[in-house]
Amino acid sequence: MLAPCRRLVRLWPVLVSALLVSAFFLQRGYAPETSTQDSDRDDWVAVRLSKDQKEYIDRRGVHVVVGHYMGETSRPGQPPNLTNEQLNANMFDPQPHEGKNGQAVVLPGHELPRMQELYYINRFNLLASDRIPLNRSLPDVRKKRCQGKYANIAGLPTASVIIVFHNEAWSTLLRTVHSVINRSPPSLLKEIILVDDFSSRVFLKEPLDRHVAGLPVPTRILRASRRIGLIKARLLGAEEAEGDVLTFLDAHCECTKGWLESLLHRIAQDRTKVVCPVIDIISDDTFAYVRSFELHWGAFNWELHFRWYTLGAGEIKLRKKDITEPFRTPTMAGGLFAIDKKFFYELGAYDDQMEIWGGENLELSFRVWQCGGSVEIVPCSHVGHLFRKSSPYTFPGGVGQVLYSNLARVALVWMDEWKEFYFKFNPEAAAVRDKQAVRSRKMLREKLQCKSFEWYLDNVWPQHFMPKDDRFFGMIRSRLTRRCLMKPAGKGSLNQPMGSATLGECDAGLGLRQMFVMTPEGHVMTDESVCLDAPDADPGARQPKVRILACGGQERQKWLYKKEEGALEQVSSGLCLDLPNTDAPEGSLVLSACTGFASQQWVLDAVPWK
Repeated sequence: MLAPCRRLVRLWPVLVSALLVSAFFLQRGYAPETSTQDSDRDDWVAVRLSKDQKEYIDRRGVHVVVGHYMGETSRPGQPPNLTNEQLNANMFDPQPHEGKNGQAVVLPGHELPRMQELYYINRFNLLASDRIPLNRSLPDVRKKRCQGKYANIAGLPTASVIIVFHNEAWSTLLRTVHSVINRSPPSLLKEIILVDDFSSRVFLKEPLDRHVAGLPVPTRILRASRRIGLIKARLLGAEEAEGDVLTFLDAHCECTKGWLESLLHRIAQDRTKVVCPVIDIISDDTFAYVRSFELHWGAFNWELHFRWYTLGAGEIKLRKKDITEPFRTPTMAGGLFAIDKKFFYELGAYDDQMEIWGGENLELSFRVWQCGGSVEIVPCSHVGHLFRKSSPYTFPGGVGQVLYSNLARVALVWMDEWKEFYFKFNPEAAAVRDKQAVRSRKMLREKLQCKSFEWYLDNVWPQHFMPKDDRFFGMIRSRLTRRCLMKPAGKGSLNQPMGSATLGECDAGLGLRQMFVMTPEGHVMTDESVCLDAPDADPGARQPKVRILACGGQERQKWLYKKEEGALEQVSSGLCLDLPNTDAPEGSLVLSACTGFASQQWVLDAVPWK
């Protein structure tokens, strides 16, 4: 009996790490991927919600997590008063088998107080990280079809890997570097460029210089003389790069087998393609390596925050033919990608008037798509990324000022009339729009003869939920109660399940929670790519409850608005949207046989968005 119990105790942290996966400050959505071959089936990973996240249900009934960057936050309680000695100590003490094959690190109980104290330095379990060797082994997480697919590397372009760091932990930074060296074909890896964004840690000075001097791959360290932020630091590295392809990585990643050659192969086919790996998860608590899913692409919400959404129908169809083929993505996450160096500069590199961090991934994605290139995710490339619940970094000028200034620049240059929609519902960005000097970027757009933002929406992301002239945008109001349809907020309760379609007091001042679009195809959509849906509708259900769930293009998410009757009829069932048969105003809306009663009458109140 004791032996199985001991094995269970050893495995328990791995199981916990798979369940308690941290979300980044930007949304991560996960859903199980289906395949005709069992060998290519992804496993389901549940995701823990922290208080700065929201939760929805995807089209298969699976939870989708929506995280928001909250700026300088920390775990409950006050952080300890860390001394300079603690901050500048390199406590790297690798144990041969810790973290082996991507497994979780289990700390003994007596180490927990020290672990909690050191957590605040980098906002991850530094004690666990420092126990893992720099060359720890990782599983080959690629599909079987990927293995050998890119074995012929003759003639591929060379890569300069650029890694920006600011007060990064020794163990995470150098594990990133060693994983690049250990899992990249030497003939393709031209160099590694580390850009130090004005770190103050002593061990990141001369000790780091000495370490990289002994690496088998040419590795240079460029040091900024002041804090310049991620965007300008990447530009600094790009200017010095000698490889054909610029490959950007964050400073807390771990590359897996085959990660580089699949990216370079795609660029060799077409130098205008900007390619991204599948981003796997390294737990901030246990440093377990958890494979993520490949059935999502990157886009953005009405606040211009990056999000992962369900793949478009075209990409899903493509993946049914070959699940290892690269697929398009409207935007990229921005932390990990590769781009032909000449193409990068032909497009205007990064907008060097952006500060520190934020919005640069959308700006570059819009520019690539609108100006003749494309952005893709390459499923045969997997890179693990350490996802933290909060940021340990300072933002000179304040995170709000920096982020909204950057996003205002994105809107002003690339979004045409949709910039007014963004500023209308994002007053923080509107407050700084007139401070942005964007003339040179607009001239660049004109010089490159870039397409319109409407072209981008129609051709790159046709499943979008942005307002347009061909669709309704505004509030959906009950004629009987004079209350308006609301997007769910939070996790719900026993009386109001998460995702329930409910009503609230109509008030345009509430902003985006009451705003919906109705597309020509009949989808009633709102922010975060969620749709009016009734998945429980069946002949035996008396009054199926209506939910607001992840948009998936199903027939049950199509509605017909009959203006004269004021009815919203679900196309697939022929039933009408109705008020709940209860006095509770927060009750979920339901479907009923269409009667024309007042409880089934809805008014579409249009709201100007330009």
